[in-house]
Amino acid sequence: MAVNVLGGELLACSFDPLTGYTRDGCCQSDPQDRGGHWICARMTSEFLDHSFSVGNDLTTPRPQWRFAGLRPGDRWCVCAHRWLDALEEGVAPPVILQATNEAALNVVPLEVLQAHAWPTSQEGRDASR
Repeated sequence: MAVNVLGGELLACSFDPLTGYTRDGCCQSDPQDRGGHWICARMTSEFLDHSFSVGNDLTTPRPQWRFAGLRPGDRWCVCAHRWLDALEEGVAPPVILQATNEAALNVVPLEVLQAHAWPTSQEGRDASR
């Protein structure tokens, strides 16, 4: 069982759009994932614009990678280091703690993730967004 940053079972981040390094809907830890796509975040226009400005276009569809492009409100497994960079720039998207892999704690302290958590009442909703 994969574990989230709160010590519980890792919940799915999103099935629509389908996320995760292995495109299984979860922010799993995988030895081949050199980027560490462990943080489940709710996309914002500020984060998407920032990502584009630093060379990571997350909005353009790429069907060859089963990627439809992201919009504000979508949930997506982001690289822990990229999330931290966005935090330093003041544009870090909110985090879904129950769907964020415990491996993220190797990069971002729990207290920081908790301070940027999407409201708990929203975490239990389905992973379709």
